[in-house]
Amino acid sequence: MRILPEELRDELKEPIGKLVDEQGLLNLIKEEEYLVTVGDLVTLTLIKNQISPKIAIVDYISRREEFSEEKKQIIKDFGSERIQIKNPPGTLTDELWNAIDSSYKNIEKGPILIEVDGEEDLASLAAIYLAPSYVTVIYGLPNKGILVVKPTIENKNKAKEVLDKM
Repeated sequence: MRILPEELRDELKEPIGKLVDEQGLLNLIKEEEYLVTVGDLVTLTLIKNQISPKIAIVDYISRREEFSEEKKQIIKDFGSERIQIKNPPGTLTDELWNAIDSSYKNIEKGPILIEVDGEEDLASLAAIYLAPSYVTVIYGLPNKGILVVKPTIENKNKAKEVLDKM
């Protein structure tokens, strides 16, 4: 298990990938087939725009507020395979890491919904680091926008730098 030290919190505010708004996101991903979302709002945004991520990682909480039952149900109805795991806040458990890794290995079976009991915030690091080259990872940066990440060597190295400090 990896635990986020307090001194790394500011480093995580530095975005990996391209920062866009919702329209920019929809323009960027319209030709993409293998999308992975980390977070409830970005997952819901794609689903509401008839775009189905191959893998979605959610915890049904956004900005420290529980998602409404209606929004939860929209996300729950989307996945054809569901993986439920525990991941406490400020951590990246082996269970979450392995769920992401195994989902990538079975991405053709998607859509896969990884439901996190706890917090999914740090899953973006694992999703970027473990991603095959043909995947696009999408996650939200609170009060800033949406990050769209291609798993280039540079982006994987940025994720690894943070992971190595945990």
